Amino acid sequence: MQNTMGGLIQVVVSTRQRQRQQPLVVTLCCLSILQLLVGFVSGIGVNWGTQATHPLPPSTVVKMLRDNGFQKVKLFDADSATLNALANSGIQVMVGIPNDMLYNLANSEQAADTWVAMNVSSHIFSGGVDIRYVAVGNEPFLSAYNGSFVGTILPALKNIQSALTKAGLRTQVKVTVPLNADVYESPTNLPSDGNFRSDIHDLMLLIAKFLSDNEASFIVNIYPFISLYIDPNFPIGFAFFGNKSFPLNDGGTIYDNVFDVNHDTLIWAL
Repeated sequence: MQNTMGGLIQVVVSTRQRQRQQPLVVTLCCLSILQLLVGFVSGIGVNWGTQATHPLPPSTVVKMLRDNGFQKVKLFDADSATLNALANSGIQVMVGIPNDMLYNLANSEQAADTWVAMNVSSHIFSGGVDIRYVAVGNEPFLSAYNGSFVGTILPALKNIQSALTKAGLRTQVKVTVPLNADVYESPTNLPSDGNFRSDIHDLMLLIAKFLSDNEASFIVNIYPFISLYIDPNFPIGFAFFGNKSFPLNDGGTIYDNVFDVNHDTLIWAL
């Protein structure tokens, strides 16, 4: 694992060895079961959502995770039954704060202190849950939200960080905010022209600095296959790996898949 900027940007999952040295490396959390992993990885994880028509008992899910070699799991909330099942499992956990809680946490330090005490501190003990991250919100800057969470995400991050510090967990548990890849863009579709979206550009810089100052990870969800959903004419090979028929040339750097294009667009934005 390689760290830069005081631990802000970290590699957690890599789909293959990079062909060239990157100025920064990024925590990449793909919101689907990670498949066809080649090269080096520091851990393989999955998301565990609870919106299901036939949910399995948490103990069954934990057994499945362990049987299949998953070392990390991201939750979208902090359900007590789920966390209790993860106790003493050897699985590193990211607990989540839903977007609809951001306003309250952004405007009340006491609310943040209470949330951390109930959903983090109470589960951390010998034989308890290995909580490593608190995800404050989930993809809060999606264009579909029309800026609903722009004013609350950074204050909520700060209040949760303060609560973790008060609880003596500052070095053990880190705050972060999982972002959608639509927080950055390229007007030419070339990675080297990548930048954060103009409507949240300054805010993204503040968030990046805050995470860096607290040695926390910068997390982005990248979904290469969504390109096929958005554009039926999108080259199928380019949406996956091993494509040779539709290369993209960016100043001499050749890209053969949209994942690398998306990743490096983020690198240039940072």
